[in-house]
Amino acid sequence: DVVVCGDFNIAHNEIDLKNFKGNKRNSGFLPEEREWLSYLFFKVGWVDVFRNLYSDKEEGGYTWWSNRGQAWAKNVGWRIDYQITSSKLARKARKATVFKKIRFSDHAPLIIDYDDCD
Repeated sequence: DVVVCGDFNIAHNEIDLKNFKGNKRNSGFLPEEREWLSYLFFKVGWVDVFRNLYSDKEEGGYTWWSNRGQAWAKNVGWRIDYQITSSKLARKARKATVFKKIRFSDHAPLIIDYDDCD
């Protein structure tokens, strides 16, 4: 199975960014961008592993913060980095974390723990 890790720079759902109401017309949350991710997940059949693990999580899992307005300190972020995989491999995912102990850039690494893959 394949895992696609990437910074798509698109927040798929309203719960994937702190201020969705103020960003509906901004790049990264435009309807056509979100539709493209919906197509990958619901038509093609790929799985957003983080959201699959935490479907009811209302907020958080952010992987990007603006460099303005103390967004990092206030955790006003967007979840725009993904691990996308087949449903078979997604079932082996056990835990997801965003590594924020060290700040590398305006993005933080998304880490997914999987059971042994065979």
